[in-house]
Amino acid sequence: MKLQTEKDRNHALLLYLILGSLFVASLVTCNLIFRKFFGVLLFEGSFLELRMEQSVGLLPYPITFLISDLISEIYGRKRANQVVFAGLLCSLFVLFIIFVAGNAPATTWSYVSDADFNTVFGQTGLAVAASMCAYLIAQFIDIRIYHFWKNLTQGKKLWLRNNFSTMSSQMIDTAVVLLLLCSSGEIAWERFVQLFTIGVLFKITIAALDTPLMYLCTYLIRKRFGLKQGEEISLI
Repeated sequence: MKLQTEKDRNHALLLYLILGSLFVASLVTCNLIFRKFFGVLLFEGSFLELRMEQSVGLLPYPITFLISDLISEIYGRKRANQVVFAGLLCSLFVLFIIFVAGNAPATTWSYVSDADFNTVFGQTGLAVAASMCAYLIAQFIDIRIYHFWKNLTQGKKLWLRNNFSTMSSQMIDTAVVLLLLCSSGEIAWERFVQLFTIGVLFKITIAALDTPLMYLCTYLIRKRFGLKQGEEISLI
């Protein structure tokens, strides 16, 4: 759908830029903080103890899938793919800046020493490559599955495409990144099953919980721009 007024086109473009910025910010944050792992005791009994241990990078990551699905729904597959590419380029740029900053020698009076900086921001190339590889595969699969179900249901059953696309891609993302990290020795193989299981369960739960938010956002946007069910905004 091509918007008729200049005001509507400007608002639609602004919304697209805001969603894209939130997507990139969430993705970059994941790459900056993923080396810290946290543990939460979920259940403790006489014969069983269930503990969740995951990277803190897992926390903002589901936001990227919610936003990519929202962009897919409102602006179409092409715009969603553009945001995914933008996220990749921004992540690589930030990592390059961190690499340069890490190799710049700290002064004797610097509040943060070289050792402190590298402890917090130091990231092996393979770990970053694993993260980026999993990110690209998962996001493009998410967008493809989303539009497959959108076309199949003729724009109906938003909950179906939102959950199926996100859950499927998140499982693939978790498997790819853990396989690469375990193969490289970054993470011990004995942790694979636990990290994969808890990671997938967490992501599936978040995907289910964000469905009402997806419905609310699409309802408000469609109402604002007068979009019909399944209709997409053209920014050209």
